Amino acid sequence: MTEPEDGGVVLTPEQKRQRNRRNVALALALGSLVVIFWLVTVFKLGGAVLNRPL
Repeated sequence: MTEPEDGGVVLTPEQKRQRNRRNVALALALGSLVVIFWLVTVFKLGGAVLNRPL
């Protein structure tokens, strides 16, 4: 592996693909948690929480 001039790390195409897959998996997991927390909140508070006066 060649060292870049700025001292950073050069990734192979396979390492870039693995990093991208890992980032997508983390994004999906985080998005799923957000949806689960939202659903639990709506179910615990009831549907009336959406019909509040602004």
